[in-house]
Amino acid sequence: MIRKILLSAATAATLALGAGAQNIAITNAKVWTGTDAGTLENANIYISDGEIAGLGVNFAPPSGTELIDAEGNWVTPGIFSPFSRTGIVEVGAEDSTNDTSAAGSPFSVALRAADGFNPAATPVDVTRIEGVTRIAVAPSTGGSMIAGQGFLADTSGDADSISDDRAFVFIDLGEGGAGLAGGSRPAAWAALRGAFADARGYPARFMAHNEGDALTRADAQAFGRAVRGQQLILISAHRASDLRLVMDLKQENPNLNLAIVGADEGWIVADELAAADIPVIIDPFQNLPASFSQLGATSRNAERLIAAGVPTAFSYLGDNGHQARLVLQSAGNAAANGVGFDDAMAAMTTVPAEIFGVEGSGTIARGSTADLVIWDGDPLEITSAPIAVFIDGEAQSLESRQTKLRDRYLELDESEKPLAYKN
Repeated sequence: MIRKILLSAATAATLALGAGAQNIAITNAKVWTGTDAGTLENANIYISDGEIAGLGVNFAPPSGTELIDAEGNWVTPGIFSPFSRTGIVEVGAEDSTNDTSAAGSPFSVALRAADGFNPAATPVDVTRIEGVTRIAVAPSTGGSMIAGQGFLADTSGDADSISDDRAFVFIDLGEGGAGLAGGSRPAAWAALRGAFADARGYPARFMAHNEGDALTRADAQAFGRAVRGQQLILISAHRASDLRLVMDLKQENPNLNLAIVGADEGWIVADELAAADIPVIIDPFQNLPASFSQLGATSRNAERLIAAGVPTAFSYLGDNGHQARLVLQSAGNAAANGVGFDDAMAAMTTVPAEIFGVEGSGTIARGSTADLVIWDGDPLEITSAPIAVFIDGEAQSLESRQTKLRDRYLELDESEKPLAYKN
């Protein structure tokens, strides 16, 4: 017998209690697919073994499937935050909880941010309950402009939530990287070229000693996959002239797999970026000349990059250790400044999945990973929120430390309130 669940405030908790590898169908949904199928009205989605096993307006789930009535609400792929520090910092000012960087370490490329990831960190829950199901987590620069290895994870909070512990190398080639490399952009690029030579010359040039021109033996070994084009390199750069240097690097090394983070002046070189086939991860909130590298920043950056054909993903680059969830507000602001709804949604789902090479993520189609969010309104509206979140087909809790504290004290009897709450 088919059991039907109507969505309500208690639905997420009910679903989470039965979370597991059960078969579920979401019915009567407004589905943004992220594919050529576009948006489907009154559609059904069938989830089996963590994947989308059926989808369509006229699709009927198999008998015996547990049905969840979306009541006409939006259903989208889970949001993919393509640049954050979620889970590697709990309290920014408390060093014992902050594993984002290692200024005193002799290593750079060999540093793996995954070794500091805490899936039980409070920002993970905060991020998940806003509809973000996948995160790319990057280390911060410490003693070198090459920060180290970033990783990919889901936001379930499970111990095995990391899917790729060495998904990319993060390098700062903007003002910050220049300062770490010796005080100028020429110093930063000289250091980068030296690092490339060390990695390409490993292990031969390290036979007699442990130091290369720019890297230690361990760092040169760790950088090998990236310089051969077998690992993504994320480069932080904002100024148009810096972006052109990154494009020159790609032209000199066509096999490299590059993406740019920041690109506040990307619109100035949008046609060149599109021709070079270099994707960008931008924050549409960064629309003011906050530094000399961002003098050309504009709220139309996203619109112009997308119009030029540059693969563009959205992230929130402010407090990205605790507020990666604000990628949705970034997308909403982009939509308010010329970006179409489909492009804004793609910038948080399909494009990040393509940048990081995560197959099956970012779309709703047969065979896709069942990372899904049911919303109570338009996902790009600031007042909208998830009703239910699924990761790999499993319903997730919509509780966080903050919601538990809210619920604990919101309707507490006066006689039970702590003294500080009575006056």
